[in-house]
Amino acid sequence: MTVALMWEAAAAAGRGAELLEWARRQELAARPLRRETFRAPGDRVLVITWWDAPEDAAELPELPELPEPADDLVRRAVHRWRFTSESVEE
Repeated sequence: MTVALMWEAAAAAGRGAELLEWARRQELAARPLRRETFRAPGDRVLVITWWDAPEDAAELPELPELPEPADDLVRRAVHRWRFTSESVEE
């Protein structure tokens, strides 16, 4: 089963580029199948990682996730979501 972890943070005023670089530098304890980093209006940064994991992994904390950035780098707490793959469309 594939599990996608989504990590989204909103940068403090004027610190969007710094948050983006911080997120790119973060190493995980294991290598995901895929990792993508996105930037959105409002200096938001989104990182999605894809993992090959057992069915119950969406509920378990063992999958590596990006940490919380320093409080002065963000304007609110990080948002996190976990999704499991239901189908693949080509």
